[in-house]
Amino acid sequence: MSGAALGIEIVVVFFLALFLLHRYADFRKQQRMVLFGTLLAWYLCFLIVFILPLDISTTIYKQCKIDHEEHASVSPVTPVPKVCYKPWSYIPDGIMPVFWRVVYWTSQCLTWLLLPFMQSYARSGGFSITGKIKTALIENAIYYGTYLLIFGSLLIYVAVHPQWHLSWYELQTIGITAANTWGLFLLVLLLGYGLVEIPRSYWNASRQGHLLIKTYFKAAKLMTEKADAEENLEDVMEEVRKVQESIKYNHPLRKYIDTILRKCPVEYQEKMGRNMDDYEDFDDKQNTYPSEKNLVKLHKQVIYAVQRHNRTHVQWQILLQQAMHLEDVAKNETSSAHQFVHSFPSTEPTSWLSPYLYTPTNHTYLFSKQ
Repeated sequence: MSGAALGIEIVVVFFLALFLLHRYADFRKQQRMVLFGTLLAWYLCFLIVFILPLDISTTIYKQCKIDHEEHASVSPVTPVPKVCYKPWSYIPDGIMPVFWRVVYWTSQCLTWLLLPFMQSYARSGGFSITGKIKTALIENAIYYGTYLLIFGSLLIYVAVHPQWHLSWYELQTIGITAANTWGLFLLVLLLGYGLVEIPRSYWNASRQGHLLIKTYFKAAKLMTEKADAEENLEDVMEEVRKVQESIKYNHPLRKYIDTILRKCPVEYQEKMGRNMDDYEDFDDKQNTYPSEKNLVKLHKQVIYAVQRHNRTHVQWQILLQQAMHLEDVAKNETSSAHQFVHSFPSTEPTSWLSPYLYTPTNHTYLFSKQ
């Protein structure tokens, strides 16, 4: 079993990350680079959680052997027998340092380089690869600047210290320290909220009446946000309509308009397509045409408006299902039929075990005990 447990867990964790990615993403619609970056990020996170117990058990076994040898060397006459049991998850020497270096530096590259760059690249309004890369670099300047500020401060501190001499190893240590400082800073900010909110959310989940009132409040707030997103999308689509009517097929900027139209929702594409005149020449009218820079800005607005509209729409559907479920729970609590009755049929797909395990009687018993 020497190293077999490590190899098995590496393979199992990979398929676990792949399964979750397939569950929450659409492989046919997403780009391969996005899927690869997301899969690698999830895979490394799961590896840390699953491999850490193996490393701890191996370290405990090695420390036990060291303590046994030290005790035998101190009192060789009457050594106290101490049995060190070799764990089944034992990992040979020299493997874990290399493994953790690969995981750490790959995570660093994903956190500071690949993922922020890919996010800005996807949201960029540029029409060429060069334009998207330029926009992504500019947007990440502040993000990278915070890291460089911490790194520069530590570098100055080390440089002015008379006892320390800079070398590649010291620079590497400063980089690791700067990254950990930034990560711990964000962790403290987020953990302060999570330590209070997560236990409170689980506590309030058992209070169906309180949860229903809170859901009503969330629905009212989300409805306002959803209306703002729809209004913003309408305004952006109106700008797109004006631009695509002024720039016809034989215009040099028409290819950029076609790119913008492909990012619009299908219903707006069909509506704009019915109002287009293919035979009108753009030179026949003295129109004021937008510049390429303005089209880049409009393209970015379209991407943001569509993403915001889709996000609020999905959140609204999920919140409606939650509110209807809580209302059903409140109605069935006072019912004497002991059968959980849904007001509306569920649209979520169910497994083949649901009809046997999730019966109306069991459902009623489950929520009556909360």
